[in-house]
Amino acid sequence: MSKKRTAFEALPLGAIKPEQWLRDQLRIQADGLTGHLEEHWPDVGPDNGWIGGKGESWERGPYYLDGLLPLAYLLEDDGLIAKAKRWIEWSLASQREDGSFGPDAIETVNGDVDKQQDWWHYMIMLKVMTQYEEATGDERVVPFLTSYFRYVRSRIEGQPLRGWAEARGMELLLSIQWLYRKTGNEDLKELAGIVAAQTTGWTDVFHDFPFWRKVERWDWKTHVVNVAMGIKAPGALYELTGDSREREAVHRGIDSLMTYHGQAHGMFSGDEWLSGTHPSQGVELCAVVEYMFSMEQLTRVFGEGRFGDILEKVAFNALPAAISKDWTSHQYDQQVNQIVCNVAPRDWSNGDDANLFGLEPHFGCCTANMHQGWPKLVSHLWMQDGEGGLAAVSYAPCTVTAPVGEGGQALAKLRVSGNYPFRETVDIELTLDRPAEFAIALRVPEWCEGPVVKLNGEEAELSIERGYANLRREWSDGDRLTLLLPMKTKTVTRNLLAVSVERGPLVYALPIRENWQLLQRREKFHDWEVYPGSPWKYGLPADNEYEAVLSDVAYQPFDASNSPVRLKTKGRLVRDWRMEGNNAGTPPMHPNTEGQPTADLELVPYGGAKLRIGEFPTIDHPLEARKHM
Repeated sequence: MSKKRTAFEALPLGAIKPEQWLRDQLRIQADGLTGHLEEHWPDVGPDNGWIGGKGESWERGPYYLDGLLPLAYLLEDDGLIAKAKRWIEWSLASQREDGSFGPDAIETVNGDVDKQQDWWHYMIMLKVMTQYEEATGDERVVPFLTSYFRYVRSRIEGQPLRGWAEARGMELLLSIQWLYRKTGNEDLKELAGIVAAQTTGWTDVFHDFPFWRKVERWDWKTHVVNVAMGIKAPGALYELTGDSREREAVHRGIDSLMTYHGQAHGMFSGDEWLSGTHPSQGVELCAVVEYMFSMEQLTRVFGEGRFGDILEKVAFNALPAAISKDWTSHQYDQQVNQIVCNVAPRDWSNGDDANLFGLEPHFGCCTANMHQGWPKLVSHLWMQDGEGGLAAVSYAPCTVTAPVGEGGQALAKLRVSGNYPFRETVDIELTLDRPAEFAIALRVPEWCEGPVVKLNGEEAELSIERGYANLRREWSDGDRLTLLLPMKTKTVTRNLLAVSVERGPLVYALPIRENWQLLQRREKFHDWEVYPGSPWKYGLPADNEYEAVLSDVAYQPFDASNSPVRLKTKGRLVRDWRMEGNNAGTPPMHPNTEGQPTADLELVPYGGAKLRIGEFPTIDHPLEARKHM
């Protein structure tokens, strides 16, 4: 395990602060479920075992804190910080002489007490502790982790990883590696090797991917959240070994996942297990936020623009799609073609309520785990290059404060504005306490043709390598970069010649008028069914044109009624596109639009439309058979 085997280094929590629409998004989250879940959901309430109670003592408290804590410090919200610190202080105080910590007994979500050693839920709390140390510099954390890892080393061979912990051992590996970078303690290298050996062999799974069809039976290796976590396992192993096969496995794995299970919003399907490419198969919200975290870690390890492309697509589409615009309800599973959200049987491995918007639809893991998505995106928008420079992972609006130059000789503040991805121009203003030579690596998205970078108004030459353009020079206070990332609307061909529509990192969908019907009332966070109030069975002509229309970026841009960008286009109703099993059926390969007039349509960013069509049949495709006269 090398201290410098990664392309980039993550900045500490708090070095990057959200701005513009992204700060608003975090504020909406804080005013909704994340900021008020403890008062309204007993599983993370006062009786939770992770704050000394007798209730749920497994993963839900740590999951919740894994999003609450970074949100609190990014917003500098004293109320949220106080909430988060209650959990932190209890965990720090709970450490025993042997180094173990946490609840005495593990009460699971089913009320069972697990008397065997389960390492999984501790892995989440360890990630929380590393973020807390970065945000506060609390000197208790490093000794706390050191003592705990000594405890793990003394037990883990006799009580090895099993179940969830075996499938997710890379999460433990990340915290071990974090502490090694802090301390250089060579004992941690041995522990890291043991944990790696006990973790599911994700490198082999992804290198020669065997799951080519919708999965019908339970397996740890096809559970969608395990897969979303597991894709970063080869990256964690690369940090240990430097073996190039690990990098190859990541790329082969992503290619295979998107070939056999990929969907228009950038995720692979999984309404519990990998479920194929059908646009009415769901994907779990837990998988969305974990895949984002995996892309953040893979960017750190390999420094390749591809992972930033995937991160943005998932973050700007799949994440907001599964959460109501006011952050008071969420789905367990979302669908690309989502024409109704109701209690009804579907060809999924989940229950009939999995696509409701509510407090705890189907199962509460997402209620606890969804909170990490936006905050961790913010804390990974930029990274250090290990040589005094900075690298852009995403251009979402933020401010970055970091030491730069040889030996961190200067302090830089970068202000990134422009309301990307709703706009295609990004401004970066530099404030420096002294001139310094260093590199700024600008990610050039794969979708972007003809990017332009101007330095203080003069166009700069771009040499792009692994998705990044490196600008190295002596920078001065007041320097300004302007990026033009032209966003061209394109269609992406999917199964049976259907298409999705993209412009930049945003996927666009046809919004269906939403009729929200109350299913269960609570004090604050209710359950809702959502029924359609407008036609949905539209196909798009093969030679269609799209006109982008811009409007102001609203406080909540992921709201179909206030979309900052709309695409004006044409379509026709498809006569033979039917419902199947309470879902939109398969988009017809040869859609029948006989006698249907051409209609004016407006597509909106996918994440803002809670009922939508995101994968359309293609009308008049060149491969369409000639009709007999």
